[in-house]
Amino acid sequence: MGCLKVLDCTLRDGGYCNEWRFGGQNSRKIIRSLVEAGIDIVECGFITNRVTYDPDVTKYTTFDEAAANLPDDRHGKLFVCMINYGEYDLEAIPEHAAGSIDGIRVAFHKKDMAQALEFCAGVYAKGYKVFVQAMVSLSYSGEEFLELIHQVNQIHPYAFYIVDSFGVMKRKDLIRLFYIVEHELADGIVIGYHAHNNMQLAYSNAQALADIRTNRDMIVDSSVFGMGRGAGNLNTELFVEYLNDNLGASYSLKPLLSIIDQILNPFYQRSPWGYSLPNYLSAKHNTHPNYAGYLDAKKTLTVENMDEIFSMMDGTKRVSFDKEYIEDLYVQYLAAGQAQNLHLAELKKRIENKSVLIIAPGRSAVEEADKIVVLAKDENVVSISINFDYPECATDFIFLSNLRRFRELDPTKYGKCIITSNISAMGVYLQTSYRDLLNNTAAVRDNAGLMLIQLLIRLGAKKILVAGMDGYSLDPLQNFADQSMAFFAQKATFDAMNAGMTAVLENYGKQIKIEFVTTTKYVCTALQENNK
Repeated sequence: MGCLKVLDCTLRDGGYCNEWRFGGQNSRKIIRSLVEAGIDIVECGFITNRVTYDPDVTKYTTFDEAAANLPDDRHGKLFVCMINYGEYDLEAIPEHAAGSIDGIRVAFHKKDMAQALEFCAGVYAKGYKVFVQAMVSLSYSGEEFLELIHQVNQIHPYAFYIVDSFGVMKRKDLIRLFYIVEHELADGIVIGYHAHNNMQLAYSNAQALADIRTNRDMIVDSSVFGMGRGAGNLNTELFVEYLNDNLGASYSLKPLLSIIDQILNPFYQRSPWGYSLPNYLSAKHNTHPNYAGYLDAKKTLTVENMDEIFSMMDGTKRVSFDKEYIEDLYVQYLAAGQAQNLHLAELKKRIENKSVLIIAPGRSAVEEADKIVVLAKDENVVSISINFDYPECATDFIFLSNLRRFRELDPTKYGKCIITSNISAMGVYLQTSYRDLLNNTAAVRDNAGLMLIQLLIRLGAKKILVAGMDGYSLDPLQNFADQSMAFFAQKATFDAMNAGMTAVLENYGKQIKIEFVTTTKYVCTALQENNK
């Protein structure tokens, strides 16, 4: 019988959840704990020429940087890093030496197969164990997959992988590919399996593979707590327990549980990973998981909307994430609806020579409600709440660009709703063009408050009073008057949104007088100073 080994990729695949910022001390502790647990192969991170070295980040620019975190006593374990093909020059890779990492996992897409395999051969010639990671195994036709295997045989690397990049493989898919590889792969090359958990099948697939009786050595990848992009990976702690119980392995669970408790839980709280409907949909449509994350982060789409957008995608665009493409597709989808401007002239006349009070759902809308209520009662002010029915007083209108928020609204309120054309509804006061209200700043291109201001500028409003447009704290529970509206995002996302809102508001402030009624914490400092 062959030997089954476990490769833990927490410090590499898990890095998608925290921008690889585990901290130097934590990285070393994770490695020590994995060794203590008996994990056979530890992946320490990426080696790439696209970053500047930071000792707290598990992306390295040299092999010496990667080796700096390795323990003095390796206890017979292998330590590897991944290189995405095209992100590191072969000439920059030193000859393998004692004390360095043991192996390189080379990841590549089908379009780069020929050049990537040449790179693998070059790495092998330098003395490293080479792991051939042909991503998205199911993207290869039968003939292409056989040709890939035959070319790999010419290199004779340490391992060749079946890679379920999008988490779409069913058991039958994995077993079929395994037997093809087992039959065609040269003797002595290990078969590896890398899973993602979009359809909750990583664990059952790994069990099915582990139960196969074969003379071939195998490697199964996993990460502690399943930490990984989107739906995450096979859980190391679950899989090794299965191996202990069923195949006579002797991995230690306590060090793995300590990693979760002491290091990974805080990362999970800030940026959760795991099964979700968007990640399921990306797998269902066989698309890169970043598309699911991108659409979900919009917080404007229902699951049905996302499913329809995935269905619109061109097959050639599914394998690699293209941010510009999915943004254009998102806008195209939302802009498909028709505007209904029956009351447009009436609204224009209503706000003529009046101030318009817009009430965003930020926390200050409740904390400083007394200011807002007084203004809303002023006969020279027209009040419009944004994506919610303001609980402190009745507003003249409700502006909605978010289908989720519209569905949550009491239907008796539809008669005073101004909605954008991406929302299909009857009985609303006004439906205006979604596309016409977009701005050019990507992070806040369809921010509802900014869309409303654009509409009011077009309608000739005299002055805009802004309440509840606070910007975004990294703590999502600090952001909304109604905490059910809270959502989690990376710090970089919130920072981009705050900067984008500030820039667009300052630009709009040159076209119309904008005055802040409530205190904002994260946006528009310069504009507020101008209004003092």
